[in-house]
Amino acid sequence: MMRLTLGSLVVLLGSLAVSAQQNQAGQQPFPPVSAAAQAQLQQVLLKWENQSQAMKTLECQFMRWHYDNFAAPPNVAASKAEGIIKYASPDRGLFRTEELVFFAGNDPQTQKPIYKPQANQFGEYWVCNGSQLIEFNRSKQECTIQQLPPNMRGENIVNGPLPFVFNLKAKQIQERYWIRQVASPDPKIIVIEAWPKLQELRAQYKLVQIALEKATYQPHALLMYAPNFHPKNAPKWDHYEFKEIKRNAVAAGFQEKFLGNFIPSAPPKSWKIRHEKLPQPQQNAEQAQKPANIRG
Repeated sequence: MMRLTLGSLVVLLGSLAVSAQQNQAGQQPFPPVSAAAQAQLQQVLLKWENQSQAMKTLECQFMRWHYDNFAAPPNVAASKAEGIIKYASPDRGLFRTEELVFFAGNDPQTQKPIYKPQANQFGEYWVCNGSQLIEFNRSKQECTIQQLPPNMRGENIVNGPLPFVFNLKAKQIQERYWIRQVASPDPKIIVIEAWPKLQELRAQYKLVQIALEKATYQPHALLMYAPNFHPKNAPKWDHYEFKEIKRNAVAAGFQEKFLGNFIPSAPPKSWKIRHEKLPQPQQNAEQAQKPANIRG
């Protein structure tokens, strides 16, 4: 599968130069798009939604390059990670980092980057079992369990650490993000930008760029920019890519077995368990402006 090159990445980063300072609360961070561009975007979102909704199970591997120009030279990843993703419709999923290494300087002879693991650094590991969002902190041997309220069950796994990969709905995405299609560095790839409208999302990232395979409308890569991202002052972002993708490879009769293979029944007994309430999602920008006691 094609990997976005550093040259492609520079093209995508270049589109942020003007918008980096404009993503303020309640303001669209880019100029209005034309009617033709909006119509094209709607077609892309609906095709993307259709392929997402048709997905009942998913298994894949992910690769992630974390860039921080204050922790590694420009265009050199500060850390690299590999892991697995599993999903079963509508709301069960797993995201687990299997290998995590960090930039440790350049090889004196080849000048190529050297990467090494760091003690007690394992990366993210979370699961959603339909009623709970469970995060495993392997460094602290601590498990945080968040109970999902009834109105967030069944279809809200899109609020997990990798938005836009699972259970996408075009209407919901447009309520929560300012969306536009931007120029792609590859004719086989469609690039969508999503700028969060809600503060709870802006606290996680400034912007997400999604690379869709034009032939299938499946996500090929995600670029997630830090909440304070700035091309010069705070150049931090994560570049995800997906491989070994298996969609709907599990027959319906074996789905429970599939789920049992990746939804842990309980954390290790020696771990500390924390229970937290999951914050209720904010309303969309237009609804949030209405007084709570006014109906309709």
